[in-house]
Parts: sequence; structure tokens; C-alpha cells
Amino acid sequence: MVMKLRSSLPLTVLLLVGGAPPAAFASSHREAPAIASDPSADNTDVYAWVDTVTHDKLQVVFNYIPLEEPAGGPNFHKFSDDVLYELHITRGTTSLAPVITYQFRFHTTPPPRFAPDDPNGGLVTVNKVKIGGGKEFFTQISGAVQTYTVTRILGRDTDPDGAFDERRAHVIAKDVPVAPINYGPRSQAVLNALGLASSATYDDAFAATFIHDMGAEGRVWAGPRDDGFYVDLGGIFDLANLRPAGQAQDGVSGFNTHSIALEIPIALLTANGRVPSGPSDENTIGIWASASRRKVTILDEDGSAKHIGPWVQVSRLGLPLINEAVIGVQDKDKYNRTTPETDVENFAAYFLDPVIVKDAQAVGIYDALHADYTLFASNRLDIIDTINLTNFPTPGAHNIPLSATGDVLRVDLGIPSAFPNGRPIPNDRGPAHQDEEQADVTDVLLSVLLTKGMLPVSDGVNHNDKPFLSTFPFLALPWEGFSQGHGKPAP
Repeated sequence: MVMKLRSSLPLTVLLLVGGAPPAAFASSHREAPAIASDPSADNTDVYAWVDTVTHDKLQVVFNYIPLEEPAGGPNFHKFSDDVLYELHITRGTTSLAPVITYQFRFHTTPPPRFAPDDPNGGLVTVNKVKIGGGKEFFTQISGAVQTYTVTRILGRDTDPDGAFDERRAHVIAKDVPVAPINYGPRSQAVLNALGLASSATYDDAFAATFIHDMGAEGRVWAGPRDDGFYVDLGGIFDLANLRPAGQAQDGVSGFNTHSIALEIPIALLTANGRVPSGPSDENTIGIWASASRRKVTILDEDGSAKHIGPWVQVSRLGLPLINEAVIGVQDKDKYNRTTPETDVENFAAYFLDPVIVKDAQAVGIYDALHADYTLFASNRLDIIDTINLTNFPTPGAHNIPLSATGDVLRVDLGIPSAFPNGRPIPNDRGPAHQDEEQADVTDVLLSVLLTKGMLPVSDGVNHNDKPFLSTFPFLALPWEGFSQGHGKPAP
């Protein structure tokens, strides 16, 4: 069957996804019913690529908390002290069990308590300092100082209480400060005057002071950044009423997210401890991030809570748009509670017989394209080949069996790859262009899912609202609460 396009048909074709709600098309932003009520544990994006300069480091950026309004105070968004944030790394083609897991635990030091009539109380709290006129101020807007600890675990930890085997678990960073919220110019100036900020301006140099060098273990950074995803949410939410480029609106524009950036020496990830010089299955890793909470929460009358019992995973993400565009709504919560090792057992039918294709047919997309939708409705082994890099960067380059297939972001440590895509998704520009932004992730994956890549599919939003950085931690600065984000002058 030859597919034909009407010459006047715009290529901004998308659809209302009945089995995978259109809300999902912001990577992993509120993509499942349960996690939509728990934003601080909600994965939003994972990026991973081989450093383009030295080729001996893996750069990983993984995000949580979708659609953060920059001015969302006085209790601004932050990492949750009650969530176990993890980055899992698999290796080779025989198993999806993690060979290394990086765990991130956050700790917030609360502000001191003041009587309501205490002149020393106020918005700016924690460390008391006297400045001009003897007036007392206190550091850290909104009253809390947050730090984090990073633990590297070799293999899988199975102790639900976190009593790790010291031979496998190593604390590689401890009490590292989280980069602060970008409140606005007055807050930054006050903190600077108190000697609590290295700059009166929240700029790249200031944010870079929160990069922590872990020596032989690499570098780490955590804090708020601009959300690097871009998509026409308004058009998608209005029953796929999408617009062409120039009219489409980036629904994620102006929002922040909370990011963890991790730079890992590649020699720590390969089986032989060496940096590979070319592509191979042995040196192809799989990356996915997760968030877990304790099984039992007990609320006290004073507003405090106790969290006990084993950890229960509540969110996960590897490749972009899998839970959003592939998994049916009835299984989205189950998907977040399971691991990639069980994806074939639990969800293979969604990959091989995509719900999104059936929905496209139901709303007339394939009729408009004059295409036979049955070409794309079943036996979609091409989707498996795409996520397993089977033909990337050349035909037959990788041979990952179905038993080791799951929602992990595959990165061949011997192949150059780059940010801002940060996800080696096959595209028609070939390996010579891998040091460029490889593709618009939404467009590429929708084109693959709907048409096996035979026709371009676009949401009309083709770039981020802020330029990315070329250096660690790569995502752009967070939007400022005072003058940026989504506020507009009141008439």
C-alpha cells in the first residue's frame, strides 16, 4: 500500500489519544492519575549523552516536579525529604537489572520558631545577621535550607529499610547545598548583602557555585532550572486542535522544574573499566530514573508526618513519551509502580499494537492522510528496534533481545551523542550530525508511533523558550518569580 498525502494537508497532524490522554504529551508531566497528585515525586524528563568534548564522561540530567510556576510562593517547590530519588543504569544485552544505582536523599533544615510578636521573625530566616542600621535579617527566603546526599550502589539493593551492604553502597557526596529558588532581584540582593550569595544577580556564574566536585566519582548539581521540554499543550488539550509553526504555543514555556545533573566518568560504567573507542552491545547502557515513597504515612495533629515501611516506587521514566503515548490509561499507574525488567511481561501488547494508532484511526487522522492505518496497527517491531537502537547509528548496529527490552534510555558509550536532545533517537540526519540537536523528541516519536517514520508529524513547537547551556548542568537558568513566568500586569 502506497501512502498518499494531500498537497494542502498541514503536517501538524496529531490526535486526541483516548487510551493515552493528551495531557501526557509534555514528556512525563502529570501523565498518570496517581502521580498527578504527587508532583514532588513526578519524573518529567531524563537526558543522557556522552560528553562531546572529552568523550570520557556520561552526562545525565533527570528532572522532577512538572509545571513549576516560578512565582509559586511563599512555599516554593522543592525536592521532597520523604522521597527516594534514584538513577538506575543497566549494561549490555542480557539483563535490565541495574549494575549501578545512584540514590539521592534530601534534607531540609527548618527555620527557627519565633513568637508572633518577636521582632526577629520574618520571611527571611535561619541565620541571624545584622546589616545597615542594626536591623536584623535572617538567611534563606521562606525559611529552609536544603541539602542532599548521594549514594552509589553497585548492583541492586533489596533491603527495604535502607541498611545497605557497605561493600556495595558508598556515600560519594554528603550535605551538598541545593541551588536556591530564583525569587527575584530584591531577594537576591539581600542575600548577596548578607554574604549568603556570591552574586547580586542570579546568573549562570552564581548557579555554577552549586556544582559539587566528587573527585573520581564525577560532579553533581541539584536545584531549579527551566523546563527544557516544549510542546503545544493548549492545542493538545483542546481535542488535538493543533496549530502550525508560527501559531502553535509552547505550553511549557515559562515553567521551571527541579533537576539533578550528574557527570559520571565512563570508566566507572563499563565492565572492563575502560573508555570504549567504538560502538558495541557490551558498552551500551540503559538509563532510567525513579521516585519512591515509604509504604506507610502517619499524620500527626501538629501537621508533621512519619513515614515508615519499605520503599514503594511511585514514578519512573526512561525514554520520553512511553507512559504518555504508548501505555493505556488503565495501566499508567501500574507502569509507574513496576520496573523495566517486567515491561515485556506486562506491557508488550502496547508496544506491538499501539493504542495511539487505533485512536488516530478513530478520529479520522488516517482518512485525512489517505493512508491504510492497518499498516501501523499491529506487529510494530519497528518500535522495538527504535528504542533498542537496532539500526543506530548504522543498520544492525545493536542486537538487544526482547528479553532485555524495556523503558530505558539506551546510550552506546562508544558513540558520540549530544545535548540539547540528550537522547540518541534515530533520525534522518545520520551519525555525522550527532553533535547537533538530534531531533525534536515529540515530533520524532510521534512520527515513529503513527507512521513508522514514513511521514513527518509535528506539534508546531520546534524549540525551547530558552537557549540551553553548552556546559554543566546544561538546562537553562530557572525563570525568576518576580518578573518572569506567567504573571502579567493587571489592568
